[in-house]
Amino acid sequence: MSSVRLVCFDLGGVLVRICRSWREGCERAGLPAYDDLDTPESRAARAHWAHQYQLGRIDCREFADGLSAAVGGRYTPAHIRAIHDAWIIAEYPGAGDLLRTLNETGLTTAVLSNTNHGHWARLIPGTNGGEFPSLGLVQHPHASHLLGLAKPDPAIFRAFESRTGIAPSGVLFFDDLEENVSAARTCGWRAEKIDHSGDTVSQIIEHLARHGVRV
Repeated sequence: MSSVRLVCFDLGGVLVRICRSWREGCERAGLPAYDDLDTPESRAARAHWAHQYQLGRIDCREFADGLSAAVGGRYTPAHIRAIHDAWIIAEYPGAGDLLRTLNETGLTTAVLSNTNHGHWARLIPGTNGGEFPSLGLVQHPHASHLLGLAKPDPAIFRAFESRTGIAPSGVLFFDDLEENVSAARTCGWRAEKIDHSGDTVSQIIEHLARHGVRV
C-alpha cells in the first residue's frame, strides 16, 4: 500500500497549458514581439515585475504600469494586460478526470503554484464556476500570491505543509521546472518533473504508479 496521502500539482505546464515565452504571449495577444527588447535587461525587468506580482506585493494595475514603464512604453499597460490575459491557454486533456479519480480513491489533491491574483481568479473556480471548472475538484488550492512566498524557496513548501497538515513524506508533487522539483525533494517531498510539451496526464499517471498509486 502506498504511503502517499496527498498529490500536489503545479498548475502551468502540469494541469494547464500556458505560454512559455514573452514572444508566444505577444503572438497570442496579437501584438508584436520586438527583437530589440529581447535583451538581458528587458528579461530581467519582466522577471522583476512578474515576481512582485506573484508574491502578491502589487496588483494587476501596478504590474502593468510598472512593466510598461520598464520597457520604455513600447508596450502600454493595456498591452501588458492583454499579454497577461493571453498567457493561459487551456486545460491539458484528461486533467479533470485525473483529479476526480484521485479524489474518489480517498487521496487528497492540492495545488501549489507560482501565480498571481489575475490568473488565479480565472483558474480556480469561484461562485460563477470559472473558466476551468475541473480545477474546482482540487481540495487544497495554494498559490504564491496568497502565501507571499514562491517556489523554489523552501519556506513555501513548509507553509504548504502547515496549511494541509500533511507530513513531507506523505506528499507526491508534480512540477514542470527542475528547480522546483529539486527544492521539494530537499524538503522531504516525493517529487517528479513533468514535460509540459507532452501528454502531462499520462506522465502523471505513470509516476503515480511508480509510487504505488493506481488510478
